[in-house]
Amino acid sequence: MKKAKQRNELYTLLGKLPDRHRPMNVVVVSTQETDELITEKLLMDINGQEKVPAYFTRPKHHTRKLPVVLFNHSHFGQYEVGKEEFVQSRKEMQKPPYALALARAGYAGLCLDSWCFGERQARKEVDTFKEMLWNGQVLWGMMVYDNLRALDYLETRPDVDRQRIATMGMSMGSTMAWWLAALDERVKVCVDLCCLTDYQELIKANGLGLHGIYYYVPDLLTHFTTSGINALISPRPHFGLAGRLDPLTPLPGLEKIDKNLKAVYRQDGAPDAWQLKIYDVGHQETEAMRADILAFYAKWL
Repeated sequence: MKKAKQRNELYTLLGKLPDRHRPMNVVVVSTQETDELITEKLLMDINGQEKVPAYFTRPKHHTRKLPVVLFNHSHFGQYEVGKEEFVQSRKEMQKPPYALALARAGYAGLCLDSWCFGERQARKEVDTFKEMLWNGQVLWGMMVYDNLRALDYLETRPDVDRQRIATMGMSMGSTMAWWLAALDERVKVCVDLCCLTDYQELIKANGLGLHGIYYYVPDLLTHFTTSGINALISPRPHFGLAGRLDPLTPLPGLEKIDKNLKAVYRQDGAPDAWQLKIYDVGHQETEAMRADILAFYAKWL
């Protein structure tokens, strides 16, 4: 009950959000097939304000219900990329793109264009943040809301195993992954790559300007720490990956989060389900990181 109350408290900090149970309509715009992968392009009417383009992917030769990964794309100031990161990768990430890598491992995948990205980039990020603030909304809250509705959608698909839903992402997508897993227990496995940032240590390091304006939620720090949000994921499996040289995740903050979450997971009887691994790189995914992520999914998903 304590964690349920905390989840509700965290959700209320996200501003005025649409009804969580409003009707949802999803249209398959097109379907493409390769020897290994089926890719559906979707148009999702999920928030009542603007439709959300997305990709749903699955391995071609699997007919059983599949585990699925809700993939959250990154930011990098490249608003034109959005969900294309999932199907094409990017220079900061390994190849093959995650859509194909997950399919080869036997998983389906879903990735949305977040607000202001990809086919939604006509709405500029700063302008959207300001307009939403005037209306009592929070840009991050609206981003999170879309992904919560994406979980609702995944539960409607006959080809998805509802008991094996995971989430992951890099950078902005990493932050989305641990927020989603904290807020919604339907997420059974969480992987966050290069953005497990302790808020207080970021302030100490004068690093607030390193994160986009979307990142900032009014009044958050009077209610939660980064460790406190991530504690809501326990005892579900959670793998954090970070670069030792990454200024977006100050090392003292990573050490603090790791210490706190180890204690939480021990208390919850799942000491092996939390893992933080720090690599000697900056803000990027390496070959070793990719291998470790897929191994984590193979163990837990």
